[in-house]
Amino acid sequence: MASLQVDAPTNPLVSALLTDLYQITMAYAHWKNRRHNEPAIFELFFRKCPFEGEFAVFAGLDECIKHLAHFSFSESDIAYLRTSVPALSKCDAEFFVWLAQLDTSEVSMRALPEGTLCYGKLPLIIVEAPLAIGQLLETTLLALVNYPTLLATNAARMVRAAQCKQLHDTTLPPQCCKLPVCFEFGLRRAQGPDGGFSASKYALLGGFRGTSNVLAGKLCSVKVAGTHAHAFVQSYSSLDEVAHDTVLYPKVLHYREQLQYETTNNGELAAFIAYGMAFPESFLCLVDTYDTLQSGLLNFILVALALDDAGYKPVGIRLDSGDLAFLSMECAKKFAEFASERPFMNELDIVASNDINERTLNKLNSKPHAITVYGIGTNLVTCQAQPALGGVYKLVEINKIPRIKFSQDIEKVLIPGRKRAFRLWDKNNNPILDVLLQWEEEEPKVGGKYLCRDPFNSRKRVLVSPSQVELLHVPMFDKGRVLVTPQPLMKVSRRVELQLSAAPREVLRADQPAPYKVFVSGQMYRFLHEIWEQNAPITELS
Repeated sequence: MASLQVDAPTNPLVSALLTDLYQITMAYAHWKNRRHNEPAIFELFFRKCPFEGEFAVFAGLDECIKHLAHFSFSESDIAYLRTSVPALSKCDAEFFVWLAQLDTSEVSMRALPEGTLCYGKLPLIIVEAPLAIGQLLETTLLALVNYPTLLATNAARMVRAAQCKQLHDTTLPPQCCKLPVCFEFGLRRAQGPDGGFSASKYALLGGFRGTSNVLAGKLCSVKVAGTHAHAFVQSYSSLDEVAHDTVLYPKVLHYREQLQYETTNNGELAAFIAYGMAFPESFLCLVDTYDTLQSGLLNFILVALALDDAGYKPVGIRLDSGDLAFLSMECAKKFAEFASERPFMNELDIVASNDINERTLNKLNSKPHAITVYGIGTNLVTCQAQPALGGVYKLVEINKIPRIKFSQDIEKVLIPGRKRAFRLWDKNNNPILDVLLQWEEEEPKVGGKYLCRDPFNSRKRVLVSPSQVELLHVPMFDKGRVLVTPQPLMKVSRRVELQLSAAPREVLRADQPAPYKVFVSGQMYRFLHEIWEQNAPITELS
């Protein structure tokens, strides 16, 4: 099979040199000891789901594939390692020759498809490679998976929270009966340009509908959205600063007199007129610069009515401060006053921003509100509720010999050996659990009874009769050949949406979610405990 072509990593900083020094020193020690080519298997996974939840959304695979496809040390990389890194200054010259020729022609990778719902201890990526290069890949792969997975999970949780809105009394304004959508507005608060781009990209994967980040819109072929800032409104102080020789201006003044809205802020009204002239087909205004209900809302209505007369359809308003639920309801009620003669008023969006997080969304849903769009920035892109995923990359086999890691903390004990993972589904197309098998084991059969066990609790075991058996890890890269090209972002987002709709409700709960079971087969359970007994130190008592 010919290798599929993929672009280089999106961030040019992603290269073989983007690694921790100890990966290179370990590679040298393996090379020096002539063990560098011994076949090894590494697994990338996390132990505990983020945000006090019981699920995560796997993301970052696309960039991992790109990295493997383009992995190499450049001449300048080698020169730097030889001459500028004291720890490597005494290394044999032949090591650097070997390093300069290193590629991924002996590396294979299996992984969950991008956007798969995943859980603690389930491998996300499995790398089979010569020992030294498998080690050299560790830091970069973790960097390419940890933040994207964390961000996509944060986004998915926020989308779920936003759409848990109670659809209240239908006698209320129509905006109250719409499920809100989420847009990402976090570029300015992200951890640098790459953090900003990654946040935009993986928020979209997690279910956000668009971004304010124009570069992300270009590179990811997704919708960009936004309005104006407070500064735009503040830049106007009187109606004299806006063009009078347009159809819009006299119409606005006509409605202002007719509706007796003369006490609204003149500079704000001028700003809205100017914005309406510039963007008559996408007119959406920030209405809280001075007074949301007594000025901003009324000024928006004046310009919106004039635009409607001219054949344009205004989009809506944005609220960026105050009691968002109350203000959104008051705005929706005011729109409803005009809707019998101006139907477009029932379709206006009410966008809410202002440091929104998952807790805010849940609180807003506890009472009636008319918010139809959330613009979420800081708390999304910084993952304020939990700033790191904690993914790890562990050696599980070398020279076909399973390896195990012990710990005082049972959560950190490694499940050894080359393995396969399956997701077992019930007759209603809902996942029951994931089960890890030894590589050579026969897979579970549809309709058959299959014993699954908690790897570390002998009392927890279940007999499952699956209606569907899904092999979770797909070959992505094989000995230098790319087997699967990255999927379009919105296609992956749709995959996430479908998986969330099928996942057990108790696992997705925001409060006290039930753990999803990642179990092992009976054979794997016995094997794990045999290895454990063989390798665990024996305490002597006297």
